[in-house]
Amino acid sequence: MTRHPVRNLTVALALAACALPAVAGDMNNALGGALGGVAGAAVGGALGGSTGAVIGGAVGGGAGGAVTSNRRERTGAIIGGALGGGAGTAAGNAMGGRTGGLIGAGLGGGAGAALGGNVSRNNSYDDDRRYYNGNYKRKKHKHHHHDD
Repeated sequence: MTRHPVRNLTVALALAACALPAVAGDMNNALGGALGGVAGAAVGGALGGSTGAVIGGAVGGGAGGAVTSNRRERTGAIIGGALGGGAGTAAGNAMGGRTGGLIGAGLGGGAGAALGGNVSRNNSYDDDRRYYNGNYKRKKHKHHHHDD
């Protein structure tokens, strides 16, 4: 690769990393998905080449999102981390080889886990409001005292 594509990739990745907290909002999930995605892509790449790196990035991103999320966020963080880690690894491999794949796995896994965790958490709170906003008390049996 020549210098210009590498510089452009570095600038794009730096901008994406700066925008990550604003988009995701949850740094724990982002960090877990990123670290898991990079580790998974590295192990997968060592064992199975480019395809192994993509699979490893997906598994690692999902696992990292699962470890760092709470109960309300877990499902979304796993799915988002897996999708982001796999897609980031594939895109990074295409643009920058093995190193690009690792960077892509980190960015994709982190962004996916954080975004998925936030969506899952917001949906969980919406469910709470829907089912317990006044309807909970109406479902209980009312005890009437009759003065007969």
